[in-house]
Amino acid sequence: MASGTQRGAGSWGQPAEGQRSSPGACYRELSRFPAVSCAALGATAGGRGQGQGQAFLLHTECRQPDLPRRRLLRFSRHYSVQRTERGLAISQAALSTEIHNRLLGQDSPSGQRRAVLVRSPPQGHELLEVWDGSGRSHCVDLTALGKHGAVYTEGPFACLAWSHLETQLLYVAERSQPGHVPGAAGPAEDEDEEGEQFVYHEGWGEKLSTCSAPVLCILDIRTSSVSVLESVPEHVSPGQALWSPGDTGVVFVGWWHEPFRLGLSACSNRRSGVFHLELASGHCKLLSAPNRASFSPRLSPDGQRLLYLEGAVGGPHRQCLQLRLLTWQTRQTVTVLDVVQEPTGSESSFTGIYTDALPLQCWAADSRRALLCTPQRSRTDLLLVDTETSTITNLTAGSPEGCWELLTIQWDLLVATCSAPHCPPSLVMAELPPLGQELPLHWVPVEDTPPVPGITWKTLTVQQNSAPHSPQTFEALLLSPTGGTTPHPLVVCPHGGPHAVFDARWRPSMAALCQLGFAVLLVNYRGSLGFGQASIECLQSRVGEQDVADTQLAVEQALRYEPLDPHRVALLAGSHGAFIALHLLTRQPERYRACALRNPVSNLPALLGTSDIPDWRYASLGLPYSFQRVPRVEDLVVMLQRSPIIQAAQVRAPVLLCVGARDRRVSPTQALELYRVLRACGVPTRLLWYPEGGHALTGVETEADVFGNCARWLLQHLGQLPVEQHSP
Repeated sequence: MASGTQRGAGSWGQPAEGQRSSPGACYRELSRFPAVSCAALGATAGGRGQGQGQAFLLHTECRQPDLPRRRLLRFSRHYSVQRTERGLAISQAALSTEIHNRLLGQDSPSGQRRAVLVRSPPQGHELLEVWDGSGRSHCVDLTALGKHGAVYTEGPFACLAWSHLETQLLYVAERSQPGHVPGAAGPAEDEDEEGEQFVYHEGWGEKLSTCSAPVLCILDIRTSSVSVLESVPEHVSPGQALWSPGDTGVVFVGWWHEPFRLGLSACSNRRSGVFHLELASGHCKLLSAPNRASFSPRLSPDGQRLLYLEGAVGGPHRQCLQLRLLTWQTRQTVTVLDVVQEPTGSESSFTGIYTDALPLQCWAADSRRALLCTPQRSRTDLLLVDTETSTITNLTAGSPEGCWELLTIQWDLLVATCSAPHCPPSLVMAELPPLGQELPLHWVPVEDTPPVPGITWKTLTVQQNSAPHSPQTFEALLLSPTGGTTPHPLVVCPHGGPHAVFDARWRPSMAALCQLGFAVLLVNYRGSLGFGQASIECLQSRVGEQDVADTQLAVEQALRYEPLDPHRVALLAGSHGAFIALHLLTRQPERYRACALRNPVSNLPALLGTSDIPDWRYASLGLPYSFQRVPRVEDLVVMLQRSPIIQAAQVRAPVLLCVGARDRRVSPTQALELYRVLRACGVPTRLLWYPEGGHALTGVETEADVFGNCARWLLQHLGQLPVEQHSP
């Protein structure tokens, strides 16, 4: 922890020496730590100035798996924050309280009012409420008004924004479809809508299948009326909206959806722009570049500057991004931070921006400095950007925690969480010093979590020399159990994406594997985020080759220099990581003793007509893509040659498959086909089918079941437990 924070002592139930807890017990113990999902600061009656001696209220919302009841527990915590001559003094202001039926929440600019969207049982109506110091002041039944469909509560479109005068609320909802009566069980009986009941409405892919036609909506609190903004261009889907200076218009992001929608989740390369809609005239203008991916607009406190992220359209689904700044009065745009092709050799050098979004509150009070969190190699750091000089200050470089997430900055008070592979998230605060005096930043604990005993971790740098014109190094995180005299069995985890990253954050499942006696290797092969754009691009046309070779190189280096058992090595991965793992099983059949995969990619050409991101099948192999493109014979040949399923006969290790039946990104038919082929080849194979599971296999019950089955599979086949007989 940075200066000023002390770890709490904590207490842990430890098994006797030489004994290991069961997978279920380990997972229950390590998943009990709450994750703070959002935070907001409110000024007390003392005012909102910036002098010392001021009091604030900190409101946080947390999520915690409730395994016995198979649900996600949501609750709030409240703290009193006092600025003193000695720094910040923080104390708990109230007991934690559970949150029921809340879908969205947002505090007003003054911090004196809170808007919440709730679902009212038993009809399931959506209500937008406003609360203040006296209680609930307004409640509007949005469903009963019938102006739109369901409100978007998560994902790239969702927002809930107060006007500066705190009289109106801006949000995004699904457009009402013809023939639908809000709140009714079925379509309306209207002859004018005959034949419309079963019309197909295209969604935005994985995790966004119910998002088809978003519309911008305004609730006027004074009149309890809702209006839908119809002046948004028809060729874009709007989201991420906020109020322009003076509340005279709306700034929003519009994603081009013609001729059809490509999957948007985890894809920052979709064509989008930042628009301004004048409410009085209905005039809508594009503020950003016309053929780019521009998103995540954030207006400065003085209303004079608009920050947003921008990247290339097409190619890798996630890339290094630019930080762009628009001056509101002149409409002039400059690049504050550009794409970083190859970072300098220094470990502390800036490697680029790779975040999905800027924090909702990211501006300092001076409207000059902004903060963001982004992967920097195998860490996620908190960076401060001077938008006038384009200089960067890494506020968390060198800290023992490997992942920092900014929750909010208000009145120059920072609220953040920090974690590490061996330490669950802690909630911390700091006061941002004046310009040029930011370091060292003094972090004060709000809720401090002790490290988990029995786990150590380190970052490994892996050197390769086979490709002289591409980046030469990449990294891997190694988590290891402490103690013991015998080498540890190793579980190898290449990440999915493929353009993603394993940063050094808390992951309960990985920590649980360590407590079960495994060392875990998280491989950030070349193509991972956080290492420069050149690293991302060097994987294009080399999937199934370079990523596989990099992972194997990391494994051999770890086995050579760390106390690991080379005869007990297994693979655990999902999606593209499972694609890499399958290749490793076919190429190194003597190295790997077991394998557990989640929604694996195994047959590339078969994904063309089933995935929400068919463009990736072309881009990953260096083939051009357009909306009009249809598969050619030579394309299918290249894709099949890179598919691990054609080498399934080489697999020797037992394989566990965990499959989400509702996966839109990697069709579950991939795993079904692989299951049949492996069984025909005599490979011990088991398939778990999750009827409501998507690509990420999320959900309290699903995540616990997936971990338990994977852990038992690894324990059994690495010789630590007797192998059980499973029915097909």
